[in-house]
This record gives sequence, structure tokens and C-alpha cells, in this order.
Amino acid sequence: MPDTTVKPPAAPATGSRRPGPRLSGAIRWDTAVGTLLVVLLICSFSFVDNFGNALNISFLIGNALPVALIALPMTALVVAGEIDLSVGSTAGLSGAVMGALWNDGLAIQVIIPLCVLLGVVCGLINGLLVTRLGLPSLAVTIGTMAAFRGVAQIVLGSNSVTDFPQQYLDFGSGRIGGTFIPDAAVPWAVLALVAVLVLHATPVGRSLFAVGASQQAARFAGIRVKRLKLSMFVATGTVSALTGVFWALHYASARYDNATGLELSVIAGVLLGGVDFDGGKGTLGGAIAGVFLLGALQNVMSLVNVSAQSQIVVTGALLVISVLAPRVGRQVAQARARRNAAEDPPPAAPPPS
Repeated sequence: MPDTTVKPPAAPATGSRRPGPRLSGAIRWDTAVGTLLVVLLICSFSFVDNFGNALNISFLIGNALPVALIALPMTALVVAGEIDLSVGSTAGLSGAVMGALWNDGLAIQVIIPLCVLLGVVCGLINGLLVTRLGLPSLAVTIGTMAAFRGVAQIVLGSNSVTDFPQQYLDFGSGRIGGTFIPDAAVPWAVLALVAVLVLHATPVGRSLFAVGASQQAARFAGIRVKRLKLSMFVATGTVSALTGVFWALHYASARYDNATGLELSVIAGVLLGGVDFDGGKGTLGGAIAGVFLLGALQNVMSLVNVSAQSQIVVTGALLVISVLAPRVGRQVAQARARRNAAEDPPPAAPPPS
């Protein structure tokens, strides 16, 4: 009798690395983005007035750091097939709570851990709604984006808190030894190195790629999909809250509307770096290159007096291109493969014995 046993789908090879999409041949998207960043920097140093002075480079890096910080967990979350649009509101809520608690006389050393804990709670809310109730992360985080921002306004109102301790303000906006490197760039670099190792050199990272490629196959492979996604939402919320603290110190102002629109820059940078919106493909190096490419482009546009509204249009256009281009590339590759298959003659039938 034939074997009628129903077999589960083949599990993905969790030990394999899944790079981002390719533009053509052997050129990977993230490699092209990194190359484009280098070209933009060279051209900007050569042709844009005041781009190359230390103050402007420090300003560029400092403005990109909040985006680059949230991009670390966001990349892992998108690789797993999910997204968090509430990161800007979580950062704003963290900054608002920081300002309110400082006004109430609480020590800054106590306030910062409480704000980070608040980020854990925000991440748990998003993660539980997605993993336990089965709601789509896009819809959930749109809702919490509005909710967290509303809570921030309730907490701080229209007030602006600026009188934080000077040593913390110096860390948020200072530079190392008078160079162009911001003080905050060093801890960010350490976190980035840890994130790269986790995503690309540990079983956790391989599991994230497997989940993004096929949740069902990942379950058959023994991966605890819900727990893994919940941990990524918690990590994203935690880092977003930490970013809210840094934002308030970097700009010396805690307001309920801090980091408004930050989620657009984060997602645009991650997708621009070649991380597939459908999950399962991408590299953290590409995402970081995408973030700094976007930051450098915005800096150049500011120096040549491009309006803020036009910069938002450019960011939105890059986001659309980042989502559309890989799909167009896949469709072209599939059409080419079908055409080649149609042109190849069928194998000749073996002669009769």
C-alpha cells in the first residue's frame, strides 16, 4: 500500500544565513546601499559647503543615533515578519515621564531605569496583543502609537522640561575630546556589535530568520515562535524608551511630542538597507548603512536649504522604493526564469529498448 502519512512542511535550515535581496547578478542590496553611502559622503565632502567640518559631522551622527539605536531591535523584528510603528510614541512617552518625574523631584539615576522599565511594559503590550490574540502587528502598533502619544500628553501636558543635570546633557550632546564623534556613539557602537552577533552568529538570530521565512516550518523545527516574537517586541519597546531618554538629553528638552515621526525614519532606514518587509531576509549591517544614508541625505538637503516638507517627501519616497524594488526584482527574476525554461528544448526521449 502507498504511504499516506501526512508529512509536515520541510523546516528551513536554521543554520543558514539569509542575506537581503539582490539588485542583479552577485550585487546584494545591502552592499549597494553601503557603496551609495560612501559615494554620497565623498561627493558631499567635495561639493557641499560646510558638510565636512567637525561640528556638522557631529550633528549628523547625533541626529542619526536615535534612529540607529531603534533600528537595532527593529531589524530583528522585521526579519521575524513583524513591525512596530509605536517606537516614536514609546520614545515620546518615555521622555514625557522623564520630565514629569524630574519636576516631581525624583533623582535622575532613578528616573532613567523607570523609563526603561516603561519601555518593557509598552513592548509587552504590543507583543501580547500580537502573539496571544493573533492580531496583526501593523494594526496593533498603529493603535498603540496613538495611545502612547496620548498618554504622554496627559503625563506632561504642553510643558517643556529643560533643566536636567548638566553632566547628563553633556553626554547627550557632547563630543569625545573635541573630535566629531559624539559621546553617545561609543555605547551605541557596543550595542550595535552585540546586535550583529546575536542576529548573525547565534541560534536566536537563526531562529528569527527561520520564523520570518516560514512560521509553520519554524514551529515544526521546534522554535517557540510566539515567545521569540514577544521577546523582540519587548526589546524594541525597551530600546525605544532608552532612545526617548537620549532624545530628551540630546536636545535638552522633554516634551510629549518628542520623537514624533521617528518611526518613519527607522522603518525607512531598515527597509532601505535591504531588510525584506515580508521577513526572513536582510542584514543588520545593511540596515545601519540605510539609516546613515538617510541621515546623511537629510543633512545634505538641510545644508542646501531644502525645506523640511520636501525632506519628508524624500523619506517617504525612499520608503516606497525600499518596499517596491525587491518585489519588482523578484518578479523580473521569476519572469526571466520562466522565459529561459520555455526556451530550453525538452530532453530527448530515450530510444526504445
